[in-house]
Amino acid sequence: MERRLPFPPVAVGIAGCSGSGKTTLAAELGRELGGIHFPLDHYYLDLGHIPLAERFRQNFDDPALMESALLARDVAALGRGEAIARPVYDFSTHTRVSGQTERIDPGPFLFVEGLFALYYAELLPLYHLRVYVDTPDPLCFERRLKRDTLERGRTPESVRLQYEATVRPSSLKYVRPSAASADLTLDGRDALDWKVEQVLAALRLRGLLAAKRGDGRNTAHSTAATPQSR
Repeated sequence: MERRLPFPPVAVGIAGCSGSGKTTLAAELGRELGGIHFPLDHYYLDLGHIPLAERFRQNFDDPALMESALLARDVAALGRGEAIARPVYDFSTHTRVSGQTERIDPGPFLFVEGLFALYYAELLPLYHLRVYVDTPDPLCFERRLKRDTLERGRTPESVRLQYEATVRPSSLKYVRPSAASADLTLDGRDALDWKVEQVLAALRLRGLLAAKRGDGRNTAHSTAATPQSR
């Protein structure tokens, strides 16, 4: 029997440019509220039909490289309290692992996070709250440079060239304009705990988060409102 929740989960979309701090925010909110951090990266298209060298030349900061229809169906299912079979993506080959999926069970909160979380029109009606993390380009680049050199073994020059060639132009074309769909815009330079508190306050204001219990923990409201439509 499929596991269902006694009430619909609260879905929050969190977007921002690469290096904005959106991933850290979504992960911390998931930890704070016992919810699911749901990154979009698993939904990149399977590029197994093109030569390997050509795959690495693709612009993965372009929303056309994600299977947005499947993403929207899965987010909608989780929003109904249903489990899904999420694709498993191999970033070393830019292909999906054939015949393998990952079961994702619903939780009281769903934090959908990624560059295009507020870009795809089919996702917007599924959210109860839409959040955009607004971070200046120099800080985004500084964070990306640190991550890619320390965690991914890349050279500073290769990071800079990619940032100038595809990352920043795509952010200006697709990501930053999506901030217009946000209900709440956060300053990416602020401390993490302050950004978390602003999201919690917005959820409480909408009746989506119950008052803290005696142990200091937040809980989802048992009569969560339906997602927005505009």
